[in-house]
Amino acid sequence: MTNTVPVADLVDQNCHGVLRTELGLGTFEARLGAARAPAAPGTTLFDTQTGFAVRRWCPPLLGLEAHCPPAHYLARRRELGVAETSRRLLRATGVSAHLVDTGLPGDLTGPAEMASAAGSEVREIVRLEILAEHVADTSGTVDAFLVNLGEAVHTAASSAVAFTSGVAVAPVGGKAPRVAPEPPEPVRLRAAAGRWLARREEERRAARRGTGGRGGGGVRVEPELLDHLRWSAVACGLPLQLRLGAADPARLADFAAATEGHGCDLVLLHGYPHHRQAAALAGRHPHVYADLGTVPARTGARAAGVLAEIMELAPFGKLLFSSGAQELPELHLVGARQFREALGRVLGGWVEDGAWTRQDAARVATMIGSGNARRVYGLG
Repeated sequence: MTNTVPVADLVDQNCHGVLRTELGLGTFEARLGAARAPAAPGTTLFDTQTGFAVRRWCPPLLGLEAHCPPAHYLARRRELGVAETSRRLLRATGVSAHLVDTGLPGDLTGPAEMASAAGSEVREIVRLEILAEHVADTSGTVDAFLVNLGEAVHTAASSAVAFTSGVAVAPVGGKAPRVAPEPPEPVRLRAAAGRWLARREEERRAARRGTGGRGGGGVRVEPELLDHLRWSAVACGLPLQLRLGAADPARLADFAAATEGHGCDLVLLHGYPHHRQAAALAGRHPHVYADLGTVPARTGARAAGVLAEIMELAPFGKLLFSSGAQELPELHLVGARQFREALGRVLGGWVEDGAWTRQDAARVATMIGSGNARRVYGLG
């Protein structure tokens, strides 16, 4: 099929900074996998949909032929240097605005550096779990922690474009609870905060003794405290992004119903392979949106089919583009290029079949690529 619809401007409504350090073949390749699991012995993660997409789109921007061997590509990457490679790849995405989740660990570029490298508008997304950790480090008691936490959420809301929070995956053999449809009672909240602060202190002591602790930063936030954080974010009125990962979107059904009418939009992030359920939930509530996330990069040549499935269930005004990219500028580029190609093919097919006019297809392409995000996040 040759009939495609061009997708012009993009707003990447959830992404992360890129690494400032150079990578070898093994460390680069490890970042191509969604789960960070190593490749089977004697194989490579370049032999994935993401790996083939990187080899297709990225080498020409560094002066190489498409699909060149990975070793040749990484040698050229080292020759240009991290900064120049990032600049070339990020500017080739055609993204006019990046909304950057700054909550990931590692030596990653911040919003100002991203803006300079990409030549785009960059706004910050605040990760609630990281905000709680920062407040805990400067609060001596449970009561002080809870007071300071409330102030920190409201202060962050004055400059951030959105909040984000993760939805826990059920443990092996267990069942994860649904996201609470109401804030926790004060007594339960205080008890949860006390448990979490005590566990963080225990981790710090273990780290000082050299017995395997991680200094408190790796302690999972208590469910009741996380519910409190989410409801505090809802009260601020900024969009709240909920990172699904492998979690079932059905766990958010009660929370979505309870937050309707509160003036806070919910954006379901990275729902693949539960993308159909996420799209259906977005279709049921006026304030819920479905993010297309890493679908194009992870599904590669199958991306058009997956996008078409999502568009069967959600109104087009409820779908948002993002790359979900982190660490590698290559993933930013692949996310944008694959999304443009996949959406253009889907809409172009409908035009070719006579189901849509080209004008309507172009209008919907703009909605999903950038218009919906500009409306939800109040961008210019």
